[in-house]
Amino acid sequence: MRWQSYLAISILMAVILGLCSSPLQVSAALPETGDRLTVSGVIADAQGKGVKEVEIELLADGKQVTPQGREGRIETGSKGGFVGRYRLPQGILPKTELKIRALRPSWQTQESEVLKIVETGTDTAGNRLFQAEADLTLKRTITPAFWIAATVLLAVYVLIAAELMHRTLASFLGAALILFISYTAGTFDKNFFILSFEDSMRAIDLNVVFLLMGMMIIVGVLKKTGLFQWLAYKSYALARGNIFILSFILQIITAVTSAFLDNVTTMLLMIPVTIEIAVTLKVNPLALLIPEVFASNVGGAATLIGDPPNILIGSYAKLTFAQFVINLALVCTVCLALTSLWYLWWYKKGYLAAEVKDVGRTIEYLKEEYKITNKKLTVMGLGVLAFVIFLFIVHGVLHMEPSVAALIGAMALLAISRVDIVEMLEHEVEWPTLVFFIALFMVIAGAEETGLIQIIAEWVKDLSGGNLTAAIVLVLWVSAIASAFIDNIPFTATMLPIIAFLNQTIPGAESGVLWWSLALGACLGGNGTMIGASANVVTVGLVEKAGYHISFLGYMKACWWPMMITVAISMVYLLIAY
Repeated sequence: MRWQSYLAISILMAVILGLCSSPLQVSAALPETGDRLTVSGVIADAQGKGVKEVEIELLADGKQVTPQGREGRIETGSKGGFVGRYRLPQGILPKTELKIRALRPSWQTQESEVLKIVETGTDTAGNRLFQAEADLTLKRTITPAFWIAATVLLAVYVLIAAELMHRTLASFLGAALILFISYTAGTFDKNFFILSFEDSMRAIDLNVVFLLMGMMIIVGVLKKTGLFQWLAYKSYALARGNIFILSFILQIITAVTSAFLDNVTTMLLMIPVTIEIAVTLKVNPLALLIPEVFASNVGGAATLIGDPPNILIGSYAKLTFAQFVINLALVCTVCLALTSLWYLWWYKKGYLAAEVKDVGRTIEYLKEEYKITNKKLTVMGLGVLAFVIFLFIVHGVLHMEPSVAALIGAMALLAISRVDIVEMLEHEVEWPTLVFFIALFMVIAGAEETGLIQIIAEWVKDLSGGNLTAAIVLVLWVSAIASAFIDNIPFTATMLPIIAFLNQTIPGAESGVLWWSLALGACLGGNGTMIGASANVVTVGLVEKAGYHISFLGYMKACWWPMMITVAISMVYLLIAY
C-alpha cells in the first residue's frame, strides 16, 4: 500500500501547488457566505471611444480573482463598458488592495490605480455588498498584426493604382489574406490576429451596397427607354450646330444627371451618344468627353448620391441628402461654370475645326436615331426617380437610410414596369463594383483594428496643430492630390475614421466642415488624372475601344490645372463659410 500513499501525497501536493499559483478562486471551494463585489467601468482609447472585447482581470493584492459566471472571463461590450461580479472571502474588504488589469491584442496592457471600494449594504443572506468603479484609457502598441494590415492596405492601393489586377480582385485578395492570417498565425499568437470574421461582417456598410444597387436598377430600367440618348439629341438641336454651345450644354446635362444618378452610370450613357455626335462633326470625341467626365465629377460632388465617395461619407457620418446639397451645391456650381469656360478655351482649336454642315439634316437624323422608344416606361421611370429623390431629401426627417429609398424605388419600378428582375440583376447591376466595396470595407477594418488608422489620424492632427483652419486646408489638399493618383473610393474609405477622430479632437470641427473638405477633395481631386475616379477610367476605356487613344500625361495635361482651380475655389469657400 506504500505506493498508494505516495500517490495520494503527490496528488495532494499538486493540488496545493496549483491553488497557490492560480488566480484567487471564487468558485464553490469558497463558502456561500462572503463579501460580494461589483466592479464596473469603461475602457476607452485616447479619443474617449470605447474599446470592445478587452479582457478585464481583477487583482487582489496582486493576485488574480476569478469572476462569477461567464466561464471566468469578463470582456468589454461594443461600447467599452463592462460589469464584473466577484465573491471574496468574508472580511477581506475593504482592506484588500484591488486593481483591474485590461488586456487586448494591439493595445498596451494597462493596470488601474487602487480602486475606491464603497460598501452599499448587505444581501438577504447577510453578505456584505461592495461596489467599485474603474475607467481606463488604453494606448495602442505596434504588433506584427499592425505591419501586416498596413502592408496589405498599401499593396491593395498599389495594385489598384498600377492596374496590375482588377480592383475587385485586389481588394478581395487583401480581405481574404487578412482573415486567413488572423485564423492561422493569429490562432497561435494573438499578436498576429488582425480581424475576426464577425467584425469583418460588421464592417461592411450595407447602406452603401444597397443604395448603389437600387440606383443601378432604376438607371437600368430608364436605359431601356432611350431617354438619355434623346437628351443628347436635344442638346445638339438646342445648340443648332454651334459646337461651343453644344459642349457647354453637354457638360451641364452631364453634371446635373450625375448629381441625381452617379457619375459612372451617367458617363456610360453619355459616351456612345457623344462619340456619335463627334463623328458626325468630325471632331475628336475626347474634346467633348473630357469636359463631360470632368463635369460629371463636379456635379456628382454636389449631392449624397452623385459620387461614390459622397455615398461613403454620408453613410458613415449619417449625413442627409439635404445637408450635402446645402453645403456643396453652391461651390460645385461655381466650379462647374468656371471649368466649362476653361474647356471651351482649351479645346477652341478643335471646336473651330469642326465640320458643321447641313445642321437641319443632322438634327433630323439624330431625332430619328435617338428617340424615346417607350414613353409609358419613361413616365413610370421618371415618376419613381422623382419619388426616390424626394425620399432622399426628407430621409433625415424620417430617419430612413438612403438605401431604403433606393431599394423601394427600384423594386416598385420593377413591379409596375414588369421588367425582368433577373435581367436587371444580371446585366445592369455592377456586381464587381459592389463586391469591391464589400472587400474594401473589410481591408479598412483590418487597418482600423490594428491601430494604423488611428496613427494616421494623430499624425494629421499633430500636423495641423489642432487648428481648424489648418485642418481644413490639409484635409482638402491631401485628399485632392491623393485622389488624383489613387482611386478616390479606397482613399475616402480610409479617411472616414480619420475625419471622425479629427471631429472629436479639433475645436470647431463638430460643425462637420471636415466632412465637406474630404468630399470636395476626393471628388474634385479625382479629376486630376485618368485613374483618379472610376468615371475617368470608364471613359478612357470606352473611348479607346472606339479607336481614340489618350495617354496618361495627355489626360493629366487636360485636367490637372482645372482640378487645381476647383480645389482652390473650394478652399476659399470652406474657409469663408466655416
